[in-house]
Amino acid sequence: MTAPRLDIDLGAVAHNTRTLVERLAPRGIRVTGVSKASLGSPSVAAAMLSGGAGGIGESRMENVARLRAGDVHAAFMLIRSPMLSQVDRVVRDTDLSLNTEGVVLDALSAAAVRQRTTHDVVLMVELGDLREGVPVDEVVDLAATVTRRPGLRLVGLGTNLACRSGVVPDQNKMDELSELVEKVEAAVGERLTVVTGGNSANLDWALATSDVGRIDDLRLGESILLGTEPLQRQPIDGLRTDAFTLVAELIEVKTKPAQSWGDRGQTAFGHEPDRGRPGLVRQAIAAIGRQDIDPDGLVAPPGMAVLAASSDHLVIDVGDHDVTVGEEVSFGLGYGALVRAMTSPFVTKHEH
Repeated sequence: MTAPRLDIDLGAVAHNTRTLVERLAPRGIRVTGVSKASLGSPSVAAAMLSGGAGGIGESRMENVARLRAGDVHAAFMLIRSPMLSQVDRVVRDTDLSLNTEGVVLDALSAAAVRQRTTHDVVLMVELGDLREGVPVDEVVDLAATVTRRPGLRLVGLGTNLACRSGVVPDQNKMDELSELVEKVEAAVGERLTVVTGGNSANLDWALATSDVGRIDDLRLGESILLGTEPLQRQPIDGLRTDAFTLVAELIEVKTKPAQSWGDRGQTAFGHEPDRGRPGLVRQAIAAIGRQDIDPDGLVAPPGMAVLAASSDHLVIDVGDHDVTVGEEVSFGLGYGALVRAMTSPFVTKHEH
């Protein structure tokens, strides 16, 4: 089979989705499965839906188009604020979008009127992570303007934490969002039906708290795809961590000095070089590199370690493993490594 490749176990994706859906349902929280890290794979999205996800979240319209072309039937949530250049596509191909800017809402309204349809809107609230979001003291006023824009329907509020700044989605943050929901409802005179409290980083809070407030939706990607939580990257009990495996072929196996020699500048990617340690190392090179993966996000097999990577070469300490040229080595992946491998045209995707 071709290497490098990603082996994708769709049964594991469905299992992880089903497990999280079943754990969150008693708390009144539904799951939006986020397929963006799979590059909008129709098979991965279908596995999420078969596991009980209530809809699919995507950040790029190109992925939404791929899902629709792949005959995926679901409610689609655009989880990145729409680009002005794509509002017509957003209204046509998604059911709901997350928004922060009045000018974008104006454009969505005009697009919806042109298409003689109604587009659902969730306003994102800034609660401290400093990525996207409307300041708390501006949310009520902006929400009121949404209800006056033709072609738009205000259905809820949301927030995103633990991405740019790693801010933890704790009880105080979620209580603040719930209280803001009630203020908006009082101002617009309508009940909000979507309160999307965040991503996989919310799971510790959601599964431990006795009061989820108005939170009724979580956008889950990493926990479903990798079986881990983003705050500490620890495995989640009962979830599978082997849904995605990266397989690479060895193109060189030699014993070499573990320490480099000669005058040195920066490495190919601008890093200060590590001189290494004294002694020898049984070193292998796999035919994959930074153009395809984030080497810091790879989990090597027991007894092996990733030493370095350039554009096209991954250097591995294979320890006592008796490997040979042409042999394949399998790696686990973190979220960043998965995203880059899915995006690389040089990595074959094998779904089963």
